[in-house]
Amino acid sequence: MFHVRTLIQKTAWRAIAPSILLVINSFVWYIFAYAVFSTIVNGLGAESMRLFIIYYVSIAVSAILGAKFLSRVRSNSLYLWTFIGAIATLLLAVIPSYGQLTNALIALFLGASIGVGLPSCLSHFADSTSIENRGFVGGLIWSTVGFTVLIFAFLINIFGQWEMIITLMVWRLLGGIGFLVLNRKHVRPTVLKPPSYLEIIRKRQILLYLFPWIMFSIINFAEVPILENVFGSEAFTFGQIVEWAFIGVFAIVGGIIADIAGRKRVVIAGFAMLGIEYAAMSALFNSPESLYLFLTLDGITWGLLFSVFFMALWGDLGENYEKEKYYALGGLPYLLSNFLYILIKPYASAISALAAFSFASFFLFLAVIPLMYAPETLPEKAIKDRDLKSYTEKALEKAKKEAAKSQKKQFGKAEKEEPEETPEDAEARKLAEKYY
Repeated sequence: MFHVRTLIQKTAWRAIAPSILLVINSFVWYIFAYAVFSTIVNGLGAESMRLFIIYYVSIAVSAILGAKFLSRVRSNSLYLWTFIGAIATLLLAVIPSYGQLTNALIALFLGASIGVGLPSCLSHFADSTSIENRGFVGGLIWSTVGFTVLIFAFLINIFGQWEMIITLMVWRLLGGIGFLVLNRKHVRPTVLKPPSYLEIIRKRQILLYLFPWIMFSIINFAEVPILENVFGSEAFTFGQIVEWAFIGVFAIVGGIIADIAGRKRVVIAGFAMLGIEYAAMSALFNSPESLYLFLTLDGITWGLLFSVFFMALWGDLGENYEKEKYYALGGLPYLLSNFLYILIKPYASAISALAAFSFASFFLFLAVIPLMYAPETLPEKAIKDRDLKSYTEKALEKAKKEAAKSQKKQFGKAEKEEPEETPEDAEARKLAEKYY
């Protein structure tokens, strides 16, 4: 309780409001823009694979280049990025109506509109927060994203394709306008020029977090078509929507724990929980309750990891450097691994669920090993200072209670004791007894 109160009090809400708005707007837009895009492209038959490849390559290339060249003009590029996203969303409506070249250009443009600004968006968030409350704010953001996704999932079921495209375009525009208004007085902190991508990747602490994250992303998305085949498409889709409610609850929990106890513990707990999830699935996947087990454990896991791996960790590792490259490297495994779903889906029915889940469980537990040797990115001084402050607050509150209790006791005792009678009071008492 004391730790949470400290986190809230130390958060400069006015300063971080622009980045909170932008990150929430961007991730909700990305999730549903891709959902609409994939629905449209899947209806194009043989052309769909080519469009998906163009889309994912565009995300990767634009994210790497955007992180390298746009960091110096971050605010202006972010203003432009949101409006480019709105245009890309509107163009989704014309994909089925034109030829293959036009469709390829739209897929290219949509991928670039996602990748080019996402590292700067997250870097803006990292620079707006301190290392002591970055996990808490990141968890708050993903809790909001989780519950907002539920609202949009409801809308996508009642709207047609055209109405959903317009809704997403308006959502993106409103996010851009809100960010433009709130960010007018933002002062960017002085930071150092970042190392090259090669120098970043060669750092031991980066590899010890990046390698498990890549394994985690690959295993997670490779298992999705198999899970869909086991549970049935409709039940699994419903389960994934409900899972966002768990993410909404546990993202803030993961963020708070990450700021109090450290990022490493949350990450290891998330990896271990997902390993346990697939171990249980390998034994119970034929059980009717297995879907509920999956969505509960998976929702808790992603709630814990979103606030750390997406938001806090790469900002911590970026230290006093521009953080775009760190977020580009940290975000791409998640963004690109979704392509595995498209590759594996046609063969999912031929893959043994027991073997797939056992394989996933084994490699997830294996991925924990590098994390055991990874350094904690939350400074030890921050943990000790917060513990000391918490102890001081508890001691002060206890002292106040004891003082109030003692004062109350003395006051009660004083009331019970009769005051000493003065000569005037004695004379008045005698007169009263004589006449009354």
